[in-house]
Amino acid sequence: MNSAPLSGLYAPSLSLLTDLYQVTMAYGYWQQGLQDREAVFHLYFRKAPFQGGYAVAAGLAYAVDYLQNLRFSEDDLAYLGSLKSSKGTAMFPAEFLQYLRELKFTCDVDAIAEGTVVFGNEPLIRVQGPLLQAQLVETALLTLVNFQTLIATKASRIREAAGSDTVLEFGLRRAQGVDGGLSASRAAYLGGADATSNVLAGQRFGIPVKGTHAHSWVMAFEDEETAFTAYAKAFPDDSVFLVDTYDTLEGVRHAIKVAREMRANGHELGGIRLDSGDLAYLSREARALLNEAGFNNVRIVASNDLEENLITSLKQQGAKIDTWGIGTQLVTAYDQPALGGVYKLAALRKPDDSGWDFTIKLSEQLAKTSIPGILQVRRYETDKGQPRADMLYNVAEPLPEQLTLVDPLDATRRRAVRPEAPFRELLEPIFRRGELVHTLPTLQESRAHAQRQVLSLDPSIRRFLNPHTYPVGLEESLNTFRTKLILEKRPVRPA
Repeated sequence: MNSAPLSGLYAPSLSLLTDLYQVTMAYGYWQQGLQDREAVFHLYFRKAPFQGGYAVAAGLAYAVDYLQNLRFSEDDLAYLGSLKSSKGTAMFPAEFLQYLRELKFTCDVDAIAEGTVVFGNEPLIRVQGPLLQAQLVETALLTLVNFQTLIATKASRIREAAGSDTVLEFGLRRAQGVDGGLSASRAAYLGGADATSNVLAGQRFGIPVKGTHAHSWVMAFEDEETAFTAYAKAFPDDSVFLVDTYDTLEGVRHAIKVAREMRANGHELGGIRLDSGDLAYLSREARALLNEAGFNNVRIVASNDLEENLITSLKQQGAKIDTWGIGTQLVTAYDQPALGGVYKLAALRKPDDSGWDFTIKLSEQLAKTSIPGILQVRRYETDKGQPRADMLYNVAEPLPEQLTLVDPLDATRRRAVRPEAPFRELLEPIFRRGELVHTLPTLQESRAHAQRQVLSLDPSIRRFLNPHTYPVGLEESLNTFRTKLILEKRPVRPA
């Protein structure tokens, strides 16, 4: 299912999904006659989240939907026209608002496919086109890609911990608002969750929906057994009983009693859910009770602030859990609430159209110094398709015959590339002059791609504690040019 993810949820126009300074800069460019100067921006993050070794790219489908529908409605223009300067005059003149009224997105956009494993400094999206337009979309692209990449990465880590067990995303009630819930459900499924409790996400994205019942269901009846019996009557072939409302193991015994009645009527209990207490101990005891009663196929579902490290620990303790319900920790990316992606200007067309002026943003920290050029990401692979190393290079400059990768944080760390080494270019054309030229895969296809991608990584990169650093290097001539540009832009301070 590949429906437009935002259609009908918000206003048709999302042009004001931006920071004010994007609009003020757009006005400044327009006033200076720079609005059509060709520019190149890159969207990337500097460091993988969760102290991990990789991230899973996500959010591109949302970004495509946003860019396809980028236009300023009359309501948008009326609002911008109502904004006042500190002197009480109109912040934006009528002539500029008329320019926005006629604005049509005409940029080229290249992006890395959703579900692809990515690493620090690699452009997930490259935008090339008129400076005003490429600048104006910064905030929206960041908010759409940052969050979903973060959640998809978290889900992939939970998938890694759970192994072949079922993973259910249960986080809507703790999500950061309506879109936080929807986009988190989508990204969690892309990253590896098997289903969601979010019914709207199921409708919008074709994600399987799963759920049990709440403690309030049990509390609404005279006793636990009566509650289970009533639920089994409503859902004779799809019942999972929440057994910890009063006493967990006693709840398991009540579930078994009702399960016997269900079996006598030709139905089977699907599972029980544990939502509190010592999950390792309780799951082992529950499994023993169920097996002793002849219900070996009844699943044990666990919830209660689970995440990848706790799942790993529970498995090490011998927990008998086969389905994991993950809520708050997943949809809020609890241990790292933001990815920290950035959007940096990397090139401007020379005023005489004779070539490019490559730009750089400096910092006291080399890690925060941007990379100039019109960048592409080349992934070198083994003959079996396993990633070996990634190279960032400037497509506006010819590549030398002998390629060498240079660590962007330590120029003494270098890696020669074999001329015959197989590779893939990761940034693919998405828009050309504002027209969509790429057929997006379905969410299910992107999910399958993500799982193949993560499993292709060496286990040392996937591990949670002190993961191995996957090699991402600058092509040597790009690194040399970057260093030259840094020296040119940085003032020489007196000793």
